[in-house]
Amino acid sequence: MLATTVSSKILQAFARIEGFHFEETLPGFKWVGNRIHELSQTGSRVIFSFEESIGFLCGDTVLDKDGVSSAAVVAEMAAYLHNKHLSLSQQLHNIYQTYGYHVSKTSYVVCNDPPTIQRIFSRIRNFDGSGSYPKTCGGVQIVHVRDVTTGYDSSQPDLRSVLPVSRSSHMITFTLQNGIVATLRTSGTEPKIKYYTEFCAVPGQSEVSTLEEELRKVTAALVDEFLEPEKNNLIRRLV
Repeated sequence: MLATTVSSKILQAFARIEGFHFEETLPGFKWVGNRIHELSQTGSRVIFSFEESIGFLCGDTVLDKDGVSSAAVVAEMAAYLHNKHLSLSQQLHNIYQTYGYHVSKTSYVVCNDPPTIQRIFSRIRNFDGSGSYPKTCGGVQIVHVRDVTTGYDSSQPDLRSVLPVSRSSHMITFTLQNGIVATLRTSGTEPKIKYYTEFCAVPGQSEVSTLEEELRKVTAALVDEFLEPEKNNLIRRLV
């Protein structure tokens, strides 16, 4: 199974328990389709892929997001669950019980000044001195940093990102000690800095309100500490 790197890590949780192969790609379904094709050349078959911005693909016949076949599979799944006296929401709860709750938040700030965006990401890359990324976010320790713009990944033995280097935009991902994964990413088409945060809880960690509150705090800190909206005249998204 595949997912873009800014999507939920729920498939990764599935893979850890069920033992199937899971990979991430860069954002955009073209990367998913290309990876499906590459894997097919080695005899591997991708049975499901998705991306955060509402794109799903069941199987590998169409190498692009396919809402028609996905809708058919959802209808089939709903009928199967109905025969077991389960709703889709009940089954989602069962999934969270087995694989851990995944609570996410996605939003953005607007910056109409490209040099300011460059300055923001340069500051993040030199947060605690030259070439030193932030060590905490909202008081929570950052255990890994991946920067696909520069090709750096602190979680890899050689410190090199497994994902392809993409210098056309900025994208930095932080993995926190409490299980939260946070990504800051510039848009290729709009004057936005997007942020994606997700609390990937372990099975048995079921206090959803607690998870949501912790995610809210870290997300607020991510924006305030790293982007400094007021100082940089960023426009917050109204929600």
